[in-house]
Amino acid sequence: MKKILILHTGGTIAMKEDKATGAVAPDKENPLHSTTSELSKIATIYVEEVFQLPSPHITPIEMLILKDIIDKKVQEDNIDGVVITHGTDTLEETAYFLDLTAQSTIPIVVTGAMRSSNELGSDGPYNLISSVRVAASDAAIGKGVLVVLNDEIHTAKNVTKTHTSNIATFQSPQYGPLGIVTKRGVSFHHTPLLRESYDIQTINKNVLLLKAYAGMDDLIFKAMETVSFDGLVIEALGQGNLPPKMVNGIESLIKRGIPVVLVSRCFNGFVSDTYGYKGGGKQLKEMGAILSNGLNGQKARIKLLITLETTNDSTRLQELFLR
Repeated sequence: MKKILILHTGGTIAMKEDKATGAVAPDKENPLHSTTSELSKIATIYVEEVFQLPSPHITPIEMLILKDIIDKKVQEDNIDGVVITHGTDTLEETAYFLDLTAQSTIPIVVTGAMRSSNELGSDGPYNLISSVRVAASDAAIGKGVLVVLNDEIHTAKNVTKTHTSNIATFQSPQYGPLGIVTKRGVSFHHTPLLRESYDIQTINKNVLLLKAYAGMDDLIFKAMETVSFDGLVIEALGQGNLPPKMVNGIESLIKRGIPVVLVSRCFNGFVSDTYGYKGGGKQLKEMGAILSNGLNGQKARIKLLITLETTNDSTRLQELFLR
């Protein structure tokens, strides 16, 4: 049987609802431990309780700890796959961080739940079982970090949370899932063509994220002059365009050597240097802004945090963000 390591980090999947108040919070004991016997029919299971944190409490520091644990266990214990249980609010960011940094091709699966363990229709145990099945599948090897919920298998790069409470919240706009989990087995119907890997040991940079809106000006950039940060991601309009009053602020940041990455606030499509008017993508790229290749804002921030650990050359960063 395959050796599968389960790393628990907290989140709704590990919480209970107080029936008197309706509040959902961590319980004294992780309710997922009761599923271990069922999982042992699928694989040889090893369990570690790494954190007990709601996902809004997760930072890149915890993500790096998970990466280090996985790399160590692969080398020392020859595990065949990893499943990480995680809160859903930042699940996609942790999954993408691991996708970029974990130094192994074994299946790494991140899962969560939208309903706590004692709610009617709790989805946590089922998602965990599905994730172990995927992690134990030979077909999952080399496909990067995967996100498994609601019978669907998604890539860490493309998946995002699309609904605040629906159990089908995780979707991959533009691309769809890689595969499905059924009673018959694990089935993949397409596969990613590109894997990126950055062997980082630390995560020390500070990258900010802004969302553009109609009429936005450079006031926020003036306020940011008193803040120490290493990079900025902007969710721009459309194909990577911004209101003209933002341009001077962006130009000032680029001249200071602070990389500015543009993504779109749209769910689908890429940013491009199409429009040549003031604030258009063409002008911004010529100014030195970095265009991203379809990432959403939160994932572009994760990627910039990681790539800045390897280079701060704007030309090289542009190459990396077009992958």
